[in-house]
Amino acid sequence: MDFFFRPRICYCSDDSFVSNFFITARRFGPGTVFLVRETGSPQLKDQMHDMRRTGALSRGRAKARGFIMMLMMVSSVLGQSKPRITKQPFGTADGKSVEIYTLKNIHGVEARIMTYGGTLVSLNVPDKNGNFGDVVLGFDSLADYQTAKGYLGALIGRYGNRIAKGTFRLDGKEYKLAVNNGVNHLHGGVKGFDKVVWTASPSVHKDGLHLLLTYLSRDGEEGYPGNLNVTVEYVLTEKNELKILYAATTDKPTIVNLTNHSYFNLAGAGSNTILDHQLTLNADHFTPTDDGSIPTGELRSVKGTPFDFTKSTAIGARIDQDDEQLKFGSGYDHNFVINKNGQALGLAATVYEVTSGRVMEVFTTQPGVQFYTGNFLDGSLKGKGGQNYPRRSGFCLETQHFPDSPNKPAFPSVVLRPGETYTQTTIYKFSVR
Repeated sequence: MDFFFRPRICYCSDDSFVSNFFITARRFGPGTVFLVRETGSPQLKDQMHDMRRTGALSRGRAKARGFIMMLMMVSSVLGQSKPRITKQPFGTADGKSVEIYTLKNIHGVEARIMTYGGTLVSLNVPDKNGNFGDVVLGFDSLADYQTAKGYLGALIGRYGNRIAKGTFRLDGKEYKLAVNNGVNHLHGGVKGFDKVVWTASPSVHKDGLHLLLTYLSRDGEEGYPGNLNVTVEYVLTEKNELKILYAATTDKPTIVNLTNHSYFNLAGAGSNTILDHQLTLNADHFTPTDDGSIPTGELRSVKGTPFDFTKSTAIGARIDQDDEQLKFGSGYDHNFVINKNGQALGLAATVYEVTSGRVMEVFTTQPGVQFYTGNFLDGSLKGKGGQNYPRRSGFCLETQHFPDSPNKPAFPSVVLRPGETYTQTTIYKFSVR
């Protein structure tokens, strides 16, 4: 099909215009006007000729009617494929309105993000047959997010993962944090970033659909020093990527380690276990822990252990082996050291689900990723659509600095000082095989 362009106008000269219109129209941006030349579309010309011959329409009216029909088709097709952001109310928390923002790209991929906890509520992506499915676990009501354990889909901070005994020293001063995981501090404390209402600002840019979330964590919140200004930006691109861009500044020396705690099931949320998913981790080492999930400080080689995912392996292939580390976590719940240097963006993991053909790649600037296999899901959580989430029905890949880094000088530093900016980027990219 041949097209001749002028600003915002497209002339078509191919005889197959009518039959191919709906496929071809998707190539052009919204606002393009289509005009049919006299040499094009014999089907349309024949229809107009019949109408003129019978006197039903004058020649001028026939041309006008045909042009209007064409504009209606263009409007319909382009309207369906235009990227968009919508908002809907979802209740109140702490006296503040909670909303869900829906980001939908031109391919139909859709991410729904809630201002309570900055939570990724759903993520609809296509399978190998073009059928869309939600691949993250979650709930249908705000009340469930407020009361359920597990941090499903939430932003985590100020410090993702554990800090031993809820204490750390910084510049010679000891800080005591809220203790909420046995004797340890976990995921920011009793009221971490997963339990606050974020301020949202949506926008559309050339690189995708953006939702900017902001939150001010006050000095002393959960025991942390400094007023921490945090921004987290979700970006849905036309490459079917969900990017999460984190940034923070402080007015006092403090520690920061932000992440997202989404549970994925590439067969679809509510499907069976994730044990048949094929996982590849770009990690030659992991950080073994004690029986309280606090790292020992060792960087242990994965070679010859159940933690070797350097080649694609079913998640469930070795998960129940007689291994001390697996017993400590009741399965996988460990930090892996990503094979990369510095803060460059690098591939951390690839996951493939055979039945759907869905593939998820995880890229990050962080040095580690926590691989968790939903070992403590027990079927008591009633998720979206009334489906129960049984044990190991979702997995997490939480990009991060290492657990208990403030107490492990050999681990990469998590200290943030005034005048500095904490940043990290994580990308979840979806495709099919």
